Amino acid sequence: MKVLDMKTKNINDLNNILFNESDIISNRKIEDDVMEIINNVKQYGDEKLLEYAKKFDNANLTTLKVTKLEIQNAYKLITEDFLIAIKEAKENIYEFHKKQIKSEWSLKKEGIELGQLIRPIERVALYIPGGKANYPSTILMNAIPAKLANVEEICIITPPNKDGNINPYVLVTADLLGIDEIYKIGGAQAVAAVTFGTESIKKADKVVGPGNKYVAIAKKILYGKIGIDMIAGPSEILIIADKYTNISFIVADLLAQGEHDELAKMFLVTKDKEIIEKIKLELDIQLGELNRKKILKESINNNLYIILVSDIKEAISISNLIAPEHLEIMIENPKQYLKDIKNAGSIFLGEYSPEVLGDYLAGTNHTLPTSGNARFSSPLSVDDFIKKPNYIEYSKDAFNKVINSISIIADVEGLDGHLNSAKIRKL
Repeated sequence: MKVLDMKTKNINDLNNILFNESDIISNRKIEDDVMEIINNVKQYGDEKLLEYAKKFDNANLTTLKVTKLEIQNAYKLITEDFLIAIKEAKENIYEFHKKQIKSEWSLKKEGIELGQLIRPIERVALYIPGGKANYPSTILMNAIPAKLANVEEICIITPPNKDGNINPYVLVTADLLGIDEIYKIGGAQAVAAVTFGTESIKKADKVVGPGNKYVAIAKKILYGKIGIDMIAGPSEILIIADKYTNISFIVADLLAQGEHDELAKMFLVTKDKEIIEKIKLELDIQLGELNRKKILKESINNNLYIILVSDIKEAISISNLIAPEHLEIMIENPKQYLKDIKNAGSIFLGEYSPEVLGDYLAGTNHTLPTSGNARFSSPLSVDDFIKKPNYIEYSKDAFNKVINSISIIADVEGLDGHLNSAKIRKL
């Protein structure tokens, strides 16, 4: 845990934390490995995918696609309580994302009609992480907006366990959403497979969903050959709190984020220095009760920052600079500060609106911009699964009225082909 007192430090100290040059150097090294994987999958297809499943997942696979029998058997391995809970989450997520559906529109004047169409992306791959944990909730968050956008073909790519199986809770959740095209592949090789296609896997138009560094860098490299949602970095949370905030709540929410992986970032921004010792004591207590101690200890030691500020106004300024994936405002009357928040993936107001609500049940999407990307991007939504082509229709008379203006602009730009295209239609 590190304490950064903004009363004695300047904003550059914070920038050095957020924009670490060593991360860039590390990513460059990974890029070489990812490029090799991409090229191998492009050239050798399924053969390399099976080889990488053995190498990276310790799984001896003979086929890549999950069978209908595996999906049916998954229902025998889950609890009834899970089915009830996941269906409740599904309904909430549908309800929220229905509000995002766009309508086509047109603008009509004499002899002119302009408009915007709404067209779904035809085929989308959902990357569902495995490895350190299983994420059936991520299927809901990625698939539901795609379904509402009317995407025709949805497949899932997700790494298998060492037995060559996919977690039954993941399979059941996919089945509840009508998705039975599921492939046992993860990592950069999965992104390459849906980008180029292989013998078993049809190429997709877009890939969405969070993953590790290899997945993120593969998406970055292949963007343009395939659409992507965002380049996700390690998960992060920022909590604005004061001496009146329940300390156990603060620590529980920090740890909930820190358990994702060793690189998860946690920020507590407060004007009350006296709560630091209480935070340290509570960390020790709650850490002793959790299973993922090794991951948590590393993320706490390296990536937990307590930032001391003068007042709430400065706390919000710091938050806007960091642009966190998750922002919790746990102070009195938090909603009054909502208008001042410029940059955040998802905002949680009050002590009883923890980030875990957004992860699972509230209905908002948990696929969120990280690494400061909330300065210019948004949570995953129905918009990520549609295209909005424009259309133009002019009558002969309407076109002849604007030929002169078109010709002037084309002449200024020195594009005589454009000029000719307009003048050739002149009456």
